Amino acid sequence: MNGRDNLGEEKADVLIVGAGASGAFAAVELSKAGFSVVCLEQGDWTRPAEFAGARPEWELKAQKDWHPNPNTRARASDYPIDTSESDVNPLMFNGVGGSTILYAAHWVRMLPSDFQTRTRDGVGDDWPISYEDLAPFYGRTEIDMGVSGLAGDPAYPDEAPYPNPPMPINKIGRKAAEGLDKLGWHWWPAPNAISARKYRHMNACVRRGTCLTGCPEGAKGSVDITHWPDAIDAGARLVTGARVREVTTNAKGLATGAVYIDRNGVERHQAADVVVMAANGIGTARLLLLSTSRAHPDGLANSSGLVGRRLMMHPYAAATGVYDDPLESWLGPAGHAIQTFEFYETDASRGFSRGGKWQVMPSGGPLGLRAGYSDSPVEEVWGENFHHRIRRTLGRSFEWGITAEDLPDMENRVVLDSEQTDSDGIPSPKIIYRTSENTRRLMDFNLARARDAHEAAGATEVHITPLMRDCGWHIMGTARMGLDPADSVINEWHRAHDVPNLYVIDGSAFVTSAAANPTATITALTLRATEQLIANRKNQEVP
Repeated sequence: MNGRDNLGEEKADVLIVGAGASGAFAAVELSKAGFSVVCLEQGDWTRPAEFAGARPEWELKAQKDWHPNPNTRARASDYPIDTSESDVNPLMFNGVGGSTILYAAHWVRMLPSDFQTRTRDGVGDDWPISYEDLAPFYGRTEIDMGVSGLAGDPAYPDEAPYPNPPMPINKIGRKAAEGLDKLGWHWWPAPNAISARKYRHMNACVRRGTCLTGCPEGAKGSVDITHWPDAIDAGARLVTGARVREVTTNAKGLATGAVYIDRNGVERHQAADVVVMAANGIGTARLLLLSTSRAHPDGLANSSGLVGRRLMMHPYAAATGVYDDPLESWLGPAGHAIQTFEFYETDASRGFSRGGKWQVMPSGGPLGLRAGYSDSPVEEVWGENFHHRIRRTLGRSFEWGITAEDLPDMENRVVLDSEQTDSDGIPSPKIIYRTSENTRRLMDFNLARARDAHEAAGATEVHITPLMRDCGWHIMGTARMGLDPADSVINEWHRAHDVPNLYVIDGSAFVTSAAANPTATITALTLRATEQLIANRKNQEVP
């Protein structure tokens, strides 16, 4: 240990802000390497018994208590987000495990082309690293998270065997595959961080299909289960109920720790030699912008003016097919059954750049898998229309969900709200985000093809849900990685250009969004960054 700071807190080698996926991966690696690690998390632990997935009121609880939109959920650990100038609501969970508590556990690598969009397609920017740089770390994340899947997808150059066999694709996966086979389109059983059998700290999935409201079985790969027990056993100290207000710096502009407010309202300071930001693409940008000083007047690590800018959130749309066949489409897991990269790459003849990833999702119970996302008018979801719809569709429908690549735009950004604060009086973030013409064309094309896929599979009805407002699960790009300090916030090892002992390891680092679910890439990047930090510990500049 390095002693105590002047407020009495024991100084850490490394302070991590945020106990979600990236924070947990970093805590395990750094603690096992002998670093003293403290993590500050504004939320708390969630006990499996708190999840409603095994109870009859499950879908009702999803409307409020387990809603992924923090503005709707409004827990004490949440902070409000102004979305009045955004087309999309950001979705997240504050607590140990972060958004892995409520995610669908799609564990998907980016494709090699995703790292070179400027070179290949003339849009976005090339990453300063390649797929090959990340490939071994992707393999490690799959083992760590107990991913269930089938290796050999021709979309990837070198997928390694997964630690668990694939989850059943169920009748919905087989029906969807029929349609794609008729059209000659790619598909593959989808990999999920959901364990098909007991694995390490994870139990076997019982296939309730309630994954998006937390897993009462402990079978989903949320890092409160997969990583935090190991990190704590290795010596990491996890402080819950700790809302960080700012990252502190010294006269030289180096990070010295963070000021946080505990649940008793007491302001405290945690000192550290190195600070690692892992608070998601909104939370990290918010804290960096809040952390002003003489050396950093526009916010910490913000000499480029890019902190908060280039926000990407993966617009999402769906085509739901209704079939005469009984498909048991309430059956889990509520990860994806099959996926396709058929329309993932740029084809100039389509009139837009880049593409989308498709995934087959089950329909859930009577209120639907997407109950927590619904913005439908009351008259459409209750009363006679509700009962008519349920009689026709329950167990006989499934969703082709389409995740669109979101190209970076300087005007899509996170800023500090001028009026709204959280319950501790800290300025809230405001999201300014508009979908582009490229995104609209991309979605129109892919939704038309999804209709074709349903009809080829024998659907009797196809219902199109265009861009969903409650779809911003994937928050990326607000502290981008790059080699040029004038055009990026962090370098290829996630170290801030302006602050040599500050690192950003969450989705903020993304240069482009790809169309693949980002958590596998976030954690692979984290493993790569922490490995470098460990290897170069003797050369690390500290206060």
